Amino acid sequence: MNEICIEARPENIDTLLDFVRERLETCPQKILSQIEIAADEIFSNIARYAYHPNVGSVTVRIAAGSEIAIEFEDSGVQYNPLAQEDPDITLSAEEREIGGLGVFLVKKIMDSVEYRREGERNVLTVRKGM
Repeated sequence: MNEICIEARPENIDTLLDFVRERLETCPQKILSQIEIAADEIFSNIARYAYHPNVGSVTVRIAAGSEIAIEFEDSGVQYNPLAQEDPDITLSAEEREIGGLGVFLVKKIMDSVEYRREGERNVLTVRKGM
């Protein structure tokens, strides 16, 4: 498994996406695009909310075989994004509550999304078949 540990800051998203692209350069473009969207959304949420107002780090691990697994680990505030109700996308943007669309999208484009708490760390794993 390949990993990178970077500061969870919005300006580091390009570093993360470069890491993902380098590890998955033989991945079909459609799958890679979906993985990039998921990685961007998850990293952005960690950068915005996990340590606010401070900054911490996030470790991202990638394993690729018959499926791709990407694990995001941070020591920020405990938060299980999967425990939130999916947004009602039948409502107009004005009627809908703010937030939740990114996690909803990740759940739709990835084959599985799992959350666990290990001690003081949040671990979110997304998987996509090849």
